[in-house]
Amino acid sequence: MALLLALASISFLGFSSYSEWTKGREASIDLRSVYIAQRAYLADHPTEDAATLGPDLIIPYLPGGAELPSIVSLEGTPLEIDLTSMPPVFLEGGAPYDPSDRADDGLWDVGKF
Repeated sequence: MALLLALASISFLGFSSYSEWTKGREASIDLRSVYIAQRAYLADHPTEDAATLGPDLIIPYLPGGAELPSIVSLEGTPLEIDLTSMPPVFLEGGAPYDPSDRADDGLWDVGKF
């Protein structure tokens, strides 16, 4: 019985780590689509400054063009996307949000480019 409980707890820990990785990867994919939209907009408007970008300018360049992705943190808090940053970053309460170990690992960020 103890062996079954030990195996169940180990598999639960592994699943929660995988779930956190999956959320970070999905967030990274959404952030990368925003980054591509930023670059496409700036390619069409080369005299624009990235610091002036807003949702109204970026949304038409997103795949589907519907709206900015809505992302929540690992704790369930809604995150904002800083469109004035190149590449964009997630913000939680005005501060950058990236619970992964590195800022260029492709989890909660656009990764290396």
